[in-house]
Amino acid sequence: MQSLSQGQDLSWLDIFPDLAGLETSARELLSKSARMVEALVGTIGYREGVPCNAYVMRLAGQSRVYKISAGGREILLYRVGAGETCVLTTTCLLGRSDYPAESVVEKDIRDVVIPAASFHQLMVESAVFRQFVMNNYGALISDLIVLLDEVAFQNLEIRLAKLLLDSEGGNITRTHQQLADELGTAREVVSRQLKRFEQKGWVSLGRGHLELVNRSALLHLCQIGTH
Repeated sequence: MQSLSQGQDLSWLDIFPDLAGLETSARELLSKSARMVEALVGTIGYREGVPCNAYVMRLAGQSRVYKISAGGREILLYRVGAGETCVLTTTCLLGRSDYPAESVVEKDIRDVVIPAASFHQLMVESAVFRQFVMNNYGALISDLIVLLDEVAFQNLEIRLAKLLLDSEGGNITRTHQQLADELGTAREVVSRQLKRFEQKGWVSLGRGHLELVNRSALLHLCQIGTH
């Protein structure tokens, strides 16, 4: 990651409305200790087993947080976009533990990074910052519980349909392996299911991409699966 500046102005706080009432002392500490960093697509944010040494606030871009099994299979945990923070980073800072998963940049990012020592000081001294952290933490934990519910109780057909519907636009430029990684399953399983979708006229498959032909049918499948 490339560090841009330290001791900069705090105009970036506008991206986080819940920090509008941040105390003067907290603002002064952030102005002195926080720094802005950028990273390009493909950059590793953190790896499993490494210590966490900073709190990250995303200003722009997106990263993927994922877990790799002993057999090398990947499952997506969540993504961190603009205006968000990382639940695993918060967990590791609060528990003073190492990262239990990994992250990689999917869209060029710009972050504000707060060193661990300053983060802990803010958690003690700033009620506004502390409430912000815990509110975000609680919301992200809820998202992880939803993921756990989907993995444990929903069949792959519905999970794949949801993943396709959540993608931007009608043309999806992802390989079957990439889709399988996000769902935590094998490529062959995803390929078979996509072929069934194609036979039903719901998608059109190409090399390295696919097109959503019948979004309403996929949406109906997801609605049926929730009842």
